[in-house]
Amino acid sequence: MTQDYSSFTFGRKTSAMAKGKILIVDDNKSIISTLEILLAPEFDLVKGISSPNLIPAELRTTDYNLVILDMNFQAGVNTGNEGLYWLGRIKETNPDLSVVLITAYSDVELAVKALKQGATDFIPKPWENSKLLATIESAIQLNFSKKEVGKLRQKEKVLMQELQGEQKFIIGSSPQLMKVMNMVRKVSKTDANILITGENGTGKELIAREIHRLSSRSNEILVSVDMGAISEMLFESELFGHVKGAFTDARENRAGKFETANKGTLFLDEIGNLSIHLQAKLLAAIQNHEIMRVGSDKPVPVDIRLVCATNKDLQQMVEEGLFREDLLYRINTIQIELPPLRERGEDILALAEFFLKKFSSKYEKHGLKINSQAQEKLMKYQWPGNIRELQHTIEKAVILSDSQILKSEDFFLRPVTSGRFDDAQLTLEEMEKRMIVQSIDKSAGNMSQAADQLGITRQTLYNKIKKYGI
Repeated sequence: MTQDYSSFTFGRKTSAMAKGKILIVDDNKSIISTLEILLAPEFDLVKGISSPNLIPAELRTTDYNLVILDMNFQAGVNTGNEGLYWLGRIKETNPDLSVVLITAYSDVELAVKALKQGATDFIPKPWENSKLLATIESAIQLNFSKKEVGKLRQKEKVLMQELQGEQKFIIGSSPQLMKVMNMVRKVSKTDANILITGENGTGKELIAREIHRLSSRSNEILVSVDMGAISEMLFESELFGHVKGAFTDARENRAGKFETANKGTLFLDEIGNLSIHLQAKLLAAIQNHEIMRVGSDKPVPVDIRLVCATNKDLQQMVEEGLFREDLLYRINTIQIELPPLRERGEDILALAEFFLKKFSSKYEKHGLKINSQAQEKLMKYQWPGNIRELQHTIEKAVILSDSQILKSEDFFLRPVTSGRFDDAQLTLEEMEKRMIVQSIDKSAGNMSQAADQLGITRQTLYNKIKKYGI
């Protein structure tokens, strides 16, 4: 006997029920109508479709929390195989999506089989409204929990990377640095987008982290992205994430940097390296406060505090047609310019002392001191590589030190060159010295990399550095 579902009365309404989006899939339009009437007042969206072939399109366009799925769709067929097939299709593309099956009492054994294949629960026909609502509420809460766990796992992964990295500090008390820090304290409490500019090695990432630490989002995560290190092919996947099957290596759903940074701060370093067409995609995400994962049609809302950094003149790039003016306006509500190390006076010695203690401990050479002549040499040098170059310089001095007092000759600084030199006028030793200086310069002080470029061992390189007094 066919049940008249339209005659059901609804046993309760619970204002405290969780909100969510529900898709009903059943070829019985009476069941769809009944469920829509019952569930619509309780949830954000309730939509019914009579053909399971429409499921893929629905899941691509709407972020559902629950699918209520009938087990049989063809007249006279009661095997439940159709329901199991579509259950498998749903779980393949949306593994965290809750699926509740509608089944007759005689199909309970089949429903148990479906539970083993990933279904969340089943609703027997005819149902009791109170039990139906309780089942649906639990299934939606399960989906919410799975989504939250996924986000937490991603954030935990990023946090572990942060904790495993070295701790960094802002060192110095020069008027130039104090001016910057005063600006940082003023803007940190707002949600204004910040653009940090300055030469390479001036500490732009440290300032970004300080802005986050002092902000109202400090209990959330800061996600750092080196825009110069992301290839154009991976840009969207890295920043916006992807769904399983979006491309060859997409074996699972993955949140991008925007989603991971949700409620926290997103730091985009070297933003001046971004190509024009990728700038348009970034601008859309910033303007709309939402992203779209690669392979998905579902917009994902994001709430981030944006901090960007560059060593380039973005205004000049705008004039040259290399950077979008509208994007520049979006990212630099406030601009903070970091001074180069050569303009920070006594901060050079404060930083040198900080790095000296750090590397003395690392290489177990305790009690090292820098004498006055060496301090004067460090103060007079122009530091084209800024704090990063100073760090490498101190590390090399500590490694090569033979005594507890570091002298002027223990610090190998790059000679200032005024232009090209005539190879024909140089001796073999002078040419070798020049090649060593250029390799060290090119590798930004990385001695292993410089030795590889020269085709010699690291120890041989140190010996030649001592020999030539570089």
